[in-house]
Amino acid sequence: MLNRVKERVSAAVKPIAGSMVALGLSPNHVTILGFALSLISAYAFFSSSAQIGGFFLLIAGLFDVLDGAVARISGRVTKWGGVLDSTLDRYSDIAIISGIILGGLCDAFWGLLSIMGSVMVSYVRARGEVEGVKLSSVGLMERAERMVLIALSALVGYTWAGIILLAILTNITVCQRLLHVRASLRGL
Repeated sequence: MLNRVKERVSAAVKPIAGSMVALGLSPNHVTILGFALSLISAYAFFSSSAQIGGFFLLIAGLFDVLDGAVARISGRVTKWGGVLDSTLDRYSDIAIISGIILGGLCDAFWGLLSIMGSVMVSYVRARGEVEGVKLSSVGLMERAERMVLIALSALVGYTWAGIILLAILTNITVCQRLLHVRASLRGL
């Protein structure tokens, strides 16, 4: 869903990405900076500072867009960069939700269910794409949607409600993606 918006945001952040390239930052540097911001967000959630956690999560999300823009502008799009980005995204997702759980901002059951759902959304996409099925924009809760949901719910003081929604919607997304893969592979 938000992947369509992400393309427009990518165009809007080109000047920032260009400045990063001019400073000598590689796409992987930007990925690592985004990961560091995610860890700061996770720590803020752990410290029960939901609004600060939400703020840093939004900035980390911007870096998630910027790393791709820097890669395209600099002509440094690599398979390794994609693997690094995806791996650090999973660590970020787990760290942020763990920070929310450990900070007492949600019930552990819903937090753990949202971690499982978030990881499985990405896993089903990766596994489906190995089989040749494109899954971008399939399902309700891709990474951008997950980050925005957590950040906005934290900023308005309802982190717990955001986590419950995340737990439900990520697992629905897993089912949507599995059904899409099954239909695409039917007869193969």
